[in-house]
Amino acid sequence: MSAGSAVERVEIDGDASHGQPPEFVSASGAMDAVWRMVDRVAATDVPVLVRGESGVGKDVVARTIHARSPRAHKPFLKINCAALPASLLESELFGYQRGAFTGAQNDTKGKFELASDGTLFLDEIGEMPPEMQAKLLQVLQDGEYFRVGGTKPIRVDTRVVVATNRDLEVEIARGGFRGDLYYRLNVVSVRVPPLRERPEDVPILVEHFLQRYARRYDSGLDILPDDVLDLFVRYPWPGNVRELENLVRRMVVLGDVRCIVGELKDPKPIESSAPTSTPVIAAPPTMTATAALERLGILWVAEQDELPLKDVAHRAQVAAEREAIGFMLRRCAWNKRKAAQKLQISYKALLYKIKECGIVDPRIAESLP
Repeated sequence: MSAGSAVERVEIDGDASHGQPPEFVSASGAMDAVWRMVDRVAATDVPVLVRGESGVGKDVVARTIHARSPRAHKPFLKINCAALPASLLESELFGYQRGAFTGAQNDTKGKFELASDGTLFLDEIGEMPPEMQAKLLQVLQDGEYFRVGGTKPIRVDTRVVVATNRDLEVEIARGGFRGDLYYRLNVVSVRVPPLRERPEDVPILVEHFLQRYARRYDSGLDILPDDVLDLFVRYPWPGNVRELENLVRRMVVLGDVRCIVGELKDPKPIESSAPTSTPVIAAPPTMTATAALERLGILWVAEQDELPLKDVAHRAQVAAEREAIGFMLRRCAWNKRKAAQKLQISYKALLYKIKECGIVDPRIAESLP
């Protein structure tokens, strides 16, 4: 695989205004909050961790942080950590000396050096191999590193912005991601919400992409019937904006709106990229009352003569607490005292809740025979 497929240099206008950048189409309050956070952190030099599912626009957030920073007129370099093996990723990040390996005919600067005084964007940081995580941590701590095969330390002043679609807290608990690197990177965290959490953005995105591709392909399809647009709004969009754009593009190319209606009426379950400690059932938008109660452990309601509301309420409370406690434990890398503080309950109460909800520390589960 060539490095060019994973490394990208981006030219950005350093005079970008505040608020939502022009290349990002949105009208939701959730995204307004994201851009307010971007404006607050852009002028600093702290690392930023951009979270979000694939296709939500994490790269636009990273580029906007750079564009609104004092480093805007310096290089912005991007590397996709998932697209390069560890050996090639190391030479891309840190460079190499002549003779360091077969084919190394000249001294070559790495992206950290090339982006000095600018910004280095490490996409898919959760995919970075463990040995590279240790070397990245050293650069962030010391501000210097060695080229591959080199003996002279190189000092750099490079801001780092990283992005991931993984739950890094879960990865830490599993041993797949270093906790010390996570805390070094997670100075500021920006979460880009998925499209299903901001359905008000769907109509304007559809209009935007229809106009773009209708011009490109000289198509007369520039509006959707109301019933189809309603399907678009209710569809969960597991691929987020990227999926929506590709679907609109296909409709314009084929000149047929109805060709995709079947896909939207039968959406595929949304699969999280980060496994959780308890199973999560992806419920369809039109879940029946029976199905909802079965999710709470009240099985086959039709055969029950009585259904005490107190029992339903208790089970619903336990289910909600299980999700909240599990989330906070993962976020705190299973530090129960820290999780108890964030949940605003006592440590003893948290231990009781963990037992009541049947939550098992994955590190303990893995050690069991």
